[in-house]
Order: sequence, then structure tokens, then C-alpha cells
Amino acid sequence: MPNELGEGTRRRPSTSDSNHEERSGSTRERILTAAGELFAEHGFNATPTSRIAERAEVPKGLIHYYFRRKQDLLAALIERLPDEELESERLVVSGDVAASLRRLVSELDARLESSMLLSHLLWREADTHDAVRRAMQQRFGVVVEQIRRVIELALPPGLAGCDIEAAAMLLARVVNHRHSVARHRTEDDELDREIGFIAKALELGASTRAVEPA
Repeated sequence: MPNELGEGTRRRPSTSDSNHEERSGSTRERILTAAGELFAEHGFNATPTSRIAERAEVPKGLIHYYFRRKQDLLAALIERLPDEELESERLVVSGDVAASLRRLVSELDARLESSMLLSHLLWREADTHDAVRRAMQQRFGVVVEQIRRVIELALPPGLAGCDIEAAAMLLARVVNHRHSVARHRTEDDELDREIGFIAKALELGASTRAVEPA
């Protein structure tokens, strides 16, 4: 019976409703996982939805139920990217730019390794899909800002200068390249040298400005 406000009695969610939601979430996750693996292995264009359905062990029709177009699978995978925002203050070693940057890069590496397959897929597709390219460009901008902030905090107060922006951009490009070939990375010596070079140049420039006459 409706109440005085004209509202009918609301049906309480049943156990079957909850089970259905859990199964739906599980099915969607299986589809996304299968799509990510196959896109990374064979490329987006070379992977038919029938193969995704086979890998996910679901009927092909369910792919289109959850994702109207194959591009929607790629968009959903982009949303799985780990957040690149870090607490810069936690990573900084005061007065030691090199040590601070090494800690930052180590943190970025850990986040990459937690989603290696997804990162490999997105690097692979960045040149052919605008949505992926925009996502990667946004991530690059965040990394530049993280590096810039760490450098500013690590340098002695009052010695930060215009060189920081160029240094942040340079190191971000090195990290970017390193992550794009992460599956083939064997040595970290080159990155360590780059960090040492950038830190020394910044500290030398800061020291020079500190002793310049007013």
C-alpha cells in the first residue's frame, strides 16, 4: 500500500541482488584483464573481441554488454593507471638533490612495476590512439611537477632558480624513456649518472648564485 506521500513500499536489496552485482563486477574485471593481456601481447588492432571472450571465458555477447565498442575497453584500461601523485616532502633528503631524486625515481619505478603489463600496453598504443596519448602526456606533466617539487625542497632555501624547470623536464624525459622500455631494462647505471649530473649542475648553479655580488 502506498503511504500518505504516495510512495510505495521500497523493495529491500536481496541476497540475490548482491550476488548478481558481485558476479557482474567479476565478469567485467575478467574481461578487462583478458583485454589488457591480449592488447599488450598482440596490439589493440590485432586483437578481436572473440579472442578476448575466449581468454576471459565469457560469451562474446557479454563483451558488448559491458563495453559497447572495443575502444571502450581501452578507455577503461586507461582508468586503471595508478595515481602518480606522491608526497614530495616524504621523499626529500634536505640538502641532497641526488638522493632525493633517486628516492623519487624509485617510488615511480615501484608504481610502474605494480602495473607493468598495463603500462607496456599503453606505451605500445600511445602512437595510435589519441585517448592513450593524452593520458600519457598528462602523466608526463605530473612527473615533471613531482621532480620540480622535489628539487625545490632539496635545495637550500633561497637557492632555487630557473634551471629547475629545465632539469625537471630533462629527468622526466629520461624516466619516461626508461619506463617505455621497462620490459627490456637491464641496467640502471645510465639513469643514476643522469641524476648525479643533474644534481651536481643544480647545486653548482645554486652555489654560484649564492656568492654573486648584489
